[in-house]
Amino acid sequence: MMMGEGSSSRMMMGEGSEPVDHARHPSGIVPTLQNIVSTVNLECKLDLKAIALQARNAEYNPKRFAAVIMRIRDPKTTALIFASGKMVCTGAKSEQSSKLAARKYARIIQKLGFPAKFKDFKIQNIVASCDVKFPIRLEGLAFSHGAFSSYEPELFPGLIYRMKQPKIVLLIFVSGKIVLTGAKVRDETYTAFENIYPVLTEFRKVQQWYVIFHRNLNYAFSFFPWLVSRTRSDLCI
Repeated sequence: MMMGEGSSSRMMMGEGSEPVDHARHPSGIVPTLQNIVSTVNLECKLDLKAIALQARNAEYNPKRFAAVIMRIRDPKTTALIFASGKMVCTGAKSEQSSKLAARKYARIIQKLGFPAKFKDFKIQNIVASCDVKFPIRLEGLAFSHGAFSSYEPELFPGLIYRMKQPKIVLLIFVSGKIVLTGAKVRDETYTAFENIYPVLTEFRKVQQWYVIFHRNLNYAFSFFPWLVSRTRSDLCI
C-alpha cells in the first residue's frame, strides 16, 4: 500500500531505517526505549526459599536482599519476587514485552504449586535514550534554567533536568546523549524530548575547530591587512 502525498511529506527515515512521523516528532528524533519497570500482584504468600530451590535461573540471599531474583531469556528480563506476592519486572524494551515477561514469571510460580494470580499489572517507569548529534553547553543551560537544572560535574558528568510537565527527569550529557526517565507511558517520553529539544539547540556548543580557525584567521588579518578583502570574499565570511 502506498502512502499519499500528505503522509509521505510528514515521514522520514530514522536511524534504524524506520519512518519517523514529523507531525508527532518535529525534531526528527525518536527516543529509544531502554528499560521498562513494571509491577504486578500475584495475590498469594510465597515461600521464597522453596522457589529458589525449585526454579531455574533463580537466586535468593535473604541477608542481602529480601526477594528472589529470577531471570528469563525471552523477553530478556529480571524479576524481583517478594514473599508478600508482589513482583517487580525490569529489563524489557517495550510495554508489551514487560507484560509478557510478568505473565511468564507468574506462570512459573504457578507451576511450583503456588495459587498465583495476575492482578494490578502497572508500568511504573520507562527509561529511554537518544542522541541529538551535537555537543551541548551544560554550564549555560544550567545557568539559564536553574529552577529545573542541577549540574555538579565534580559529582556527576551530566546535567539533571527535572521537567514539570510532563513530570520527567532528563540526564543531559555534553556529548549530546540524553537519558529520559520517570514516564509511565511512552508518549510522556516523546513529549518531554520535544519540549527540551529547542532548549538544547539554543545551547549547542560551537565546534572547537571552528573557534580555533577563526581565531587564527583574525590573527593573520592583524598582520596582513591586505588579505582581508580577498580572503573574506573567498571564504564568504
